[in-house]
Amino acid sequence: MISKQQISEIISKYDLDDLAIATVCSHSSLQIFDGARKEGLKTIGICVGQPPRFYDAFPKAKPDEYIVVESYSDIPKIAQELVEKNAIIIPHGSFVEYMGAKNFAELPVPSFGNRAVLEWESDRDKEREWLEGAGIHMPKVVDPEKIDGPVMVKYHGAKGGRGFFVAKNYEEFKQNIDPNEKFTIQEFIVGTRYYLHFFYSPIREEGYKLSNGILEMLSMDRRVEANADEIFRLGSPRELEDAGILPTYVVTGNVPLVARESLLPHIFSLGEKVVEESLDLFGGMIGPFCLETVFTDKLEIKVFEISARIVAGTNIYTSGSPYSDLIEPDLSTGKRISQEIKLAAKLGKLEMIVS
Repeated sequence: MISKQQISEIISKYDLDDLAIATVCSHSSLQIFDGARKEGLKTIGICVGQPPRFYDAFPKAKPDEYIVVESYSDIPKIAQELVEKNAIIIPHGSFVEYMGAKNFAELPVPSFGNRAVLEWESDRDKEREWLEGAGIHMPKVVDPEKIDGPVMVKYHGAKGGRGFFVAKNYEEFKQNIDPNEKFTIQEFIVGTRYYLHFFYSPIREEGYKLSNGILEMLSMDRRVEANADEIFRLGSPRELEDAGILPTYVVTGNVPLVARESLLPHIFSLGEKVVEESLDLFGGMIGPFCLETVFTDKLEIKVFEISARIVAGTNIYTSGSPYSDLIEPDLSTGKRISQEIKLAAKLGKLEMIVS
């Protein structure tokens, strides 16, 4: 991974009055560019092949300029060009997954957040070590040969649910598993899925205070998964199974949510624990992150995963959510990222929030 010292040397040569926000034209780029423009920052869209035409339909979110590469693996070749433009990379799920965690870790361009989180987030065993070390209640891990009820089988990395499946016994597991992929098996928790969108700032002091900095909760969503959310219109699980139709969990969209207000103390406690543990483990998870949870009918909240960067579920709230509006009207996660970068530059603390 590129060292903090190398990034500090690059930042020391930046014109802090002429910073640019750069990201790959995918995932949550519309709100990232829109938020940067609202905060008066330049925007750079990195795209493969040619600029996507749909940006022409959304002029407020269209980047000021594009840098075209032949493939995501070629992004390191434009590193110097980005540096010359005073660019700060905003990583999102597609950026890291398509480029590759190793290439992203070594990219010699300042990136918003702490790249050290990659080691802990992309490996589900280390992710569990992190979350359980924070005192978070997670679904238990199940050995393949001991499956005696519904379990969720997931592959490592950010795959948008692709390839995930439910198995009820060892035979079903063997029929569906890809032996070439690293996987984890969790007990299937019955409840409602809530994706909780937080933001951790190590430089702000007013708000929900942690040992260092503050925690914000910007929004929530639920994911629409194909075909799991509609398949049972065709029949019961047994009828579908007999017909050879199995549910799949590829994320195709997102739905807005708010939680019972009485649950907010518990929700903030979860976010706080995860951030505090990250500070001890690898120096802190900076900026946006998402706790992927299940709320049960006993009002328990079980965390089954963490995404340590902006998630696509925040796209619902380009003009603010019922929660972020209580911080600042029309505050999106994309805009909040640009605010943090501007404040850090003003305070001379940019090195605290980039890596």
